[in-house]
Amino acid sequence: MGMRLFTADAMRRADRRAVALGYPSLLLMEAAGRAVARAVREHFPDARAVWVVAGKGNNGGDGFVAARWLFLWGYRVAVYAPDGQAGDAAQARKALEAHGVAVRPLEALDLEGAEVVVDALVGTGLSRPLAGVYAEVAARVNASGLPVVAVDLPSGVPFTPHVRADVTVALAGLKREHLFYPARAACGRIVLDGIGMPEAALEAPELPELLTPEAMRALLPERPGNAHKGSVGRVLVAGGYATYTGAPALAALGAYRAGAGLVTLAYPEGVPLEPLLEVVRLPLAAWRAEALRAARAEAVAVGMGAGPGGPEAARAALELGLPAVLDADALVPEVVAACRGRPVVITPHPGEAARLLERRAQEIAAHPLEAARALAERYGVTVVLKGGPTVLAEGAHLAVNTTGSAAMATGGMGDVLSGVIAALLAAGLRPWDAARLGVYWHGLAGDRVGRVGLLAHEVAEALPQAREALISDAVRPFWV
Repeated sequence: MGMRLFTADAMRRADRRAVALGYPSLLLMEAAGRAVARAVREHFPDARAVWVVAGKGNNGGDGFVAARWLFLWGYRVAVYAPDGQAGDAAQARKALEAHGVAVRPLEALDLEGAEVVVDALVGTGLSRPLAGVYAEVAARVNASGLPVVAVDLPSGVPFTPHVRADVTVALAGLKREHLFYPARAACGRIVLDGIGMPEAALEAPELPELLTPEAMRALLPERPGNAHKGSVGRVLVAGGYATYTGAPALAALGAYRAGAGLVTLAYPEGVPLEPLLEVVRLPLAAWRAEALRAARAEAVAVGMGAGPGGPEAARAALELGLPAVLDADALVPEVVAACRGRPVVITPHPGEAARLLERRAQEIAAHPLEAARALAERYGVTVVLKGGPTVLAEGAHLAVNTTGSAAMATGGMGDVLSGVIAALLAAGLRPWDAARLGVYWHGLAGDRVGRVGLLAHEVAEALPQAREALISDAVRPFWV
C-alpha cells in the first residue's frame, strides 16, 4: 500500500482500527509523545530547558508524555495546561505528575528561562479559531521568538490565530495541512513518525496517494542496451506563436531530457523558434492532422505558446489518435470535452482550471483536491492541476505531489512538464503513471537545481541527474 494523505476524520478512523486490531490507544500516545521528545533532542541539541503547553485532549496527552521523557532525559521541564483531561490524556498527566513534575495553569504561562516550547494545545480536526486563553498562549509563544516543536499540527491551524512552529512532528501519517498552503507555512520543518501504528490500520485506498520515491522509482521506463532513437519514444510538440517562441522549445527540451529518442516540433510558418539543435522542425501553413502525421510520433504535447491557434492545433493533434498532453492554449472546454475516454493528460494551472469548471480561480486554489476530482469527472481525462503542491486526478484516483518548491514559480516550468509527461507517454506509460512520474520527476529536478532564481531550462537540464538520483535511492522525501 502506498502512502496516503489523511484528514483528521480519516486519522481518527485509523486510530480506531488500530485499537480494534489489539493496539492500545495509550501505547499510541506513549509513542507519539516520545517521538516529540526525540524531535526536541535531535533538532535542538543545545537546549536543556523545555516548556510544554498542553490542552485537554489527546494532543495534550502527547505533550504530557513528551514532557515526561524529556524530564527523564535530564531536561529542565515546565508544563502548563488546563484541568479536565480524560481517558488516555488523564493517564498521561498522572504519569507525568508521578515524577514530581507539576502542571501549572495555562493562564500562568511564564516563558522566562525556556529554550524550546512544545506546542501540544490542540491538534487536527479543529472546527473553529482559537479563542480565550488558548489564543493568548499562541500569541505569547509566537511573540517569544523561541523555537517551537508542534505536536502533529501547530495549534490553531488552519485558522488564525495559530502557533508558528519551527518543527512539526506529524504523527502516524501526513495530513492535508502538512502539504497545502497556507497551513504548511506554519509547520516549519515536517518530520513524520509512524509511532508504531499497524500498517493495516493505515490502509485507506479512498484517500489521496502521496507520491514517494519508492513508488515513482518503480514507474521509470527501462532502457535496453540495444535501444535506438526510434525505440525509446517519438514525441510531437505542437505550439508556438509570434510572441511565444520559447514555450514549445522548452517542451521539446523537457521531452528530450526525459528520455525521448526523437522530438519533432510543429509550429506555424514564420514563427522564429528558439534554437534547439536536436529538434526536428515541422513548419506548417495551417494546423492539419495530415501534416502532423509526418512526425510519426507516439505521443503529442500541444498548446504550449500556441496563442489563438491553440484550439485548432489541439483538434488537429487529437485527430492523430495518440496519447496526448494538453496544456495552456489548448485548454478550452470544447476541446477538452472531446477527449473523454481518450489517453489524454491535461495540465491546467488554477486560472485555466477555473475556466474549464466555470468557477473562480481563488476557489480552485483554495480547494485543489476537490477541483482536480471535478475536472476528471467532468471531462473524463487525467488531470494535473499545477500548484503548490500539484494535485492529480483520474477517475476515482487522487494523488498529491511531494517534490518541487516555490522556486519553480517562473515562466516556462509548465512547458517543460508537458514535454516530460509526453516523453513518458511515448515510452509506453499509461496516462496516470506518466502524469504521476512526470510531475514528481519534474519537481525533483527543480529541488536539485536550487532556490529562487532557477530557470525552466535549468530544470529540464537537471532531469537526467534527478533520474539517476531516483534510481540510486539517493532521494529522501521532505518529511524524513
